[in-house]
Amino acid sequence: MLDLADEDGPDRLSTEAIARRVGLTQPAIFRHFPTKRDIWLGVAEKISSVMQVNWRRALGNKEEAEDRLRSLVLAQLELIQSTPAIPAILFSRELHAENDALRQAFLGLMNTFSKTLSVEFRRGQDDGSFRGDLKPEDAALVLIGLIQGLAIRWSLSRRAFVLTEEGARLLDIHMLFFRNHLKSC
Repeated sequence: MLDLADEDGPDRLSTEAIARRVGLTQPAIFRHFPTKRDIWLGVAEKISSVMQVNWRRALGNKEEAEDRLRSLVLAQLELIQSTPAIPAILFSRELHAENDALRQAFLGLMNTFSKTLSVEFRRGQDDGSFRGDLKPEDAALVLIGLIQGLAIRWSLSRRAFVLTEEGARLLDIHMLFFRNHLKSC
């Protein structure tokens, strides 16, 4: 379904197209998912599951807070790059106006990611790596803004650049801003 959402756009995705893609009839699709909203909630559950696995993997055995933050951001960009329907879904009418449960699912996922980034930023503050005058929640929102801005630019440019490479470059600039420069003096 994510491939179809990427090809046709989330707002133009039909159950007929889904049925054709998976080799079922529309009634068979509706036996598994009673409504189109339920299909979208299944998509949200799948994306959520993949993201959370990626976040755990990104944190892995990394000890330094900066490495952990960097890994989380790059994992998110890698997922977007490998699943380009995600930005389209996040800005779709389906998400914003037509399916409140879907909107709530993605908002919850974004809040979880924001909290994860905040925790890692706070770890960096606690060990003296990151500036103490920044709120961890604000740092998390800055990083989420980086990801979202890059994803939109990447999507609008018809994927004219490698998302993870551009993300790593811009993330380096953000990390300069976050670092506690007094520690290195």
